[in-house]
Amino acid sequence: MKQDKHDPKASTKVLTQDPHKPGGQREKVLEVAIGKEVRAFRRQQKMTVFALAEATGLSIGMLSKIENGNTSPSLTTLQALSYALSVPLTAFFRGFEETRSAVLTKAGEGVETERRGTRAGHQYNLLGHIGSNASGVMVEPYLITLSEKSDVFPVFQHDGIETIYMLEGEVDYRHGNEVYPLKPGDTLFFDADAPHGPEVLVKLPARYLSIIAYPQAS
Repeated sequence: MKQDKHDPKASTKVLTQDPHKPGGQREKVLEVAIGKEVRAFRRQQKMTVFALAEATGLSIGMLSKIENGNTSPSLTTLQALSYALSVPLTAFFRGFEETRSAVLTKAGEGVETERRGTRAGHQYNLLGHIGSNASGVMVEPYLITLSEKSDVFPVFQHDGIETIYMLEGEVDYRHGNEVYPLKPGDTLFFDADAPHGPEVLVKLPARYLSIIAYPQAS
């Protein structure tokens, strides 16, 4: 039996909205950002979801959806939350409005920099640097190249956490009272407050990534 082309059941419904268009994604990011701020302010005040629900007149289910970024709260709802949490309404948009930075350093373009202990045959290239950021953590990635034998290295000691990833060559690396043999593919992760540095240049040239993370100055 031939199907009637005018039969509603035979027609195909065509979506008129593109689910992948940027606008929808941006809205979702805003919902998540607001939710994170609401949860953060609530926890700062040691307030339970139940207590916040009572203070705002919202249901626990609705608060859960807001904190998880699953719904777009109205301005009236945001105003109620701002009163209950004693924060300005604009505070909920802080995470959404912050600028997120990224730094691309092409091969061979890292800024050569001087560090204590830098000498002929030892090259330090800073691969990127971001100033103040939302995480409160500063990160400095270096590509260190050791191409010549030298005198004993001076040890380094500074704030933060450091990660070393060996790319080429072999180095015996000191941290505190221990010495670790590093070969390509090895990683050493340590508290940078302890004296540290390459002690024996076993196989040259040697190259490794040194990534230092430390709190931003207040």
